[in-house]
Amino acid sequence: MVPVRIAPSILAADFGNLQRDVEMVNASEAHWFHIDIMDGVFVPNISFGMPVLKAITKHANKPVDVHLMIVDPDRYIKTFKELGTDNLTVHYEACTHLHRTLQAIKAEGMTAGVALNPHTNISLLEDTINDIDLVCMMSVNPGFGGQSFIENTYKKVTQLKELIEKKGANTLIEIDGGVTDQNAEKLVNAGADVLVAGSFVFRSDDPTSTIANLNTLANKA
Repeated sequence: MVPVRIAPSILAADFGNLQRDVEMVNASEAHWFHIDIMDGVFVPNISFGMPVLKAITKHANKPVDVHLMIVDPDRYIKTFKELGTDNLTVHYEACTHLHRTLQAIKAEGMTAGVALNPHTNISLLEDTINDIDLVCMMSVNPGFGGQSFIENTYKKVTQLKELIEKKGANTLIEIDGGVTDQNAEKLVNAGADVLVAGSFVFRSDDPTSTIANLNTLANKA
């Protein structure tokens, strides 16, 4: 059985000690790096751009999961592949031609993810779920770290799991936002496969132990 993956969100890392924090994740029980790219248009915040991503991937020795919170993501698909991205996630709400975008991501040799904002209905993925490798379920409103978890997420995870099974898809379910040791087990029991944790990891006294504890909780559920 494939373990539930823990993906620390680098948005919450110490940008003044980025290499140190990347190497901490490398040495920890984390499975992936989760990296948010924000443009200040799709979401009301700006995060790192290409040079910082390049610096991260240079040191990362685990899969790099890039979450694009940007308008018109198609422009940059090839660039993100060149920068070392393994999984590229685009927002459903930002893609006019979602199927075409998914095909373009896969054509570059990356796995393709689709993120859903908290208000976006699961049923909108019915026609594309078999082309999606990962659904990133936003359990906070996208744009800023450190927000409180939205309780309706559990119901949406269950609905998404039912859709995946009904369609015979192999899509992973990723939860992004407000993940802690208080909700990790419940999320996995609802159907989550990947847990993104930012502030909870990087603002803890011992991030390595926090990751290990999350991993233990997620994989005993």
